[in-house]
Amino acid sequence: MTDDLIGRARGVLTGALVIHTDIIVRNARGIYVEDISGRRFMDFSSGLATVNTGHNHPKVVAAIKQQAETFMHSGCIFHYEPIVRLAEKLRAITPSGMDTFFFSNSGAEAVEGCIKLARHHTGRQGVVAFVGGFHGRTYGSLSLTTSSIRYRRKYQPVLPSVYHSPYPCCYRCFFGQRQDACAMDCYSYLERLLKHLIPPDEVACIIIEPVLGEGGYIVPPAGFLHRLRDLCSRWDIMLALDEVQSGMGRTGKWFASEHFGIVPDIMTIAKGIASGMPLSAVVSRKEIMQAWPPGAHGTTFGGNPVCCAAAIATIDAIEEEGMLENALLVGDYALKRLRSMQTSHECIGDVRGLGLMIGIEFVKAGEPDPDGLRDIFRRCLDKGLVLLECGVDRNIIRLAPPLLTTVAEMERGLDILEEALQEAGAER
Repeated sequence: MTDDLIGRARGVLTGALVIHTDIIVRNARGIYVEDISGRRFMDFSSGLATVNTGHNHPKVVAAIKQQAETFMHSGCIFHYEPIVRLAEKLRAITPSGMDTFFFSNSGAEAVEGCIKLARHHTGRQGVVAFVGGFHGRTYGSLSLTTSSIRYRRKYQPVLPSVYHSPYPCCYRCFFGQRQDACAMDCYSYLERLLKHLIPPDEVACIIIEPVLGEGGYIVPPAGFLHRLRDLCSRWDIMLALDEVQSGMGRTGKWFASEHFGIVPDIMTIAKGIASGMPLSAVVSRKEIMQAWPPGAHGTTFGGNPVCCAAAIATIDAIEEEGMLENALLVGDYALKRLRSMQTSHECIGDVRGLGLMIGIEFVKAGEPDPDGLRDIFRRCLDKGLVLLECGVDRNIIRLAPPLLTTVAEMERGLDILEEALQEAGAER
């Protein structure tokens, strides 16, 4: 049946859609996925960092069923309770002053809305993003995305008036600096960009992932983000934080920006917001959002009532079950264990992260080692552990299990990873 279904899929689905494993899912609960033969896998990918509450959380499932039995679609024709209640709940957990919402279906759509809002509000055209960032693959969001050239190949020209500055990565500094001698050249480059390529008074927004996602799970220096906030305030540039992957508890805080003490002007939310149901949001201050006139942006399916019900239940589950605190606890254990493993396995070049958003970079003689990582992935999958890669060279594990993962489950997952490392080392 496995070969049959995969063969049928290849006959009707475009090859552009990448499926990361050959697992055919029959059932999924919590951190576990069961295939059609009954074998269970630990899912440390959370379905692309999306099912933060775990697969099929009972509170979320119950909310979906209840709403689906009432009504499932509005299409901007009717008012309904779930969308208002969700906005009120999000207002209570988003950064101070971020109190007005536009709901859509995906992270890319939220980024599109962010660009439109920033340009409309400021009357400026320029957008500055960062090399290595991932913001989506629709044309506007693709214009910002530079985590891999494969996403942009054969799609030029993209949106004009978009400029890129290097993302601050201390392990592989764009400027060849050592972390202990960092002069914040990445920020200096951004200042030069605003002198040579576009004046700051023509920039509508600067958009950044507060923790880099698909580009490598990189935690930037807090000082860089603070300087960025000051720069935007000085020139009336809107600071946009893309929290699509880093939000909704992934880093042990509701939003990664809380770790750095910065408040954006616009924020995008998706992935973990509704435990796997398609939903996203653009968030900003009321005075900014209310100046967006009726019809300036729209959606047919965004803010779907069933998805909103799932999001409300997601927030409730995270709060009531202490998942933020758990993510910090389990993430701290994982970082300590991985750094200990790093001392014994020279193939691990770097370990970094916040909460349960952890990157493990694989190297060979100091250079990215995607082949080595693929070997480790295969061995881990054979042992029942699902992992996901990231980074421009695809040599980084993004460790992103559900927020309810226990220390014991993390220990078992890392045991599998270490077994795979030892086997691979013994065969070299």
